[in-house]
Amino acid sequence: MSYLNPGLPQPAPARDGLDEPYWKAAREEKLVLQRCKDCGTYQWGPEWTCHNCCSENLTFEEIPPYGEIFSYERVWHPVHPALAEQGPYIIVLVELPGRNGARMVGNLLGDPRQDVEIGARVKAVFEHHTGDQGSYTLVQWIVDKN
Repeated sequence: MSYLNPGLPQPAPARDGLDEPYWKAAREEKLVLQRCKDCGTYQWGPEWTCHNCCSENLTFEEIPPYGEIFSYERVWHPVHPALAEQGPYIIVLVELPGRNGARMVGNLLGDPRQDVEIGARVKAVFEHHTGDQGSYTLVQWIVDKN
């Protein structure tokens, strides 16, 4: 079951293959971040060079699928025709602890009117999709009650 209404554009790896390891890991229900082999800096989104030292010696590394809500937006207006009948929904900016401030964006699953607390611990969940143009997996987030 999809969190948002069907009909949104399907995400796809970049044509140059830079983020393919992220999409492959998501299909396997693993969360990965890019990391510099020279200075150890984690970064998101994927780039050809390190944000910290400009090295091109980067890899993707699996990390625990947990983070903390750094910021959020409750979206009330449709930003795409497929969402005309849907709203609100919650987009979160998740900081990944121990990863030098790296953050990812995703949807916060559950009641779209739920209270959202900055600093709340969240867990990644993997939403698998199969469509006419192929399959893909989205990384979504839920509040971690543990």
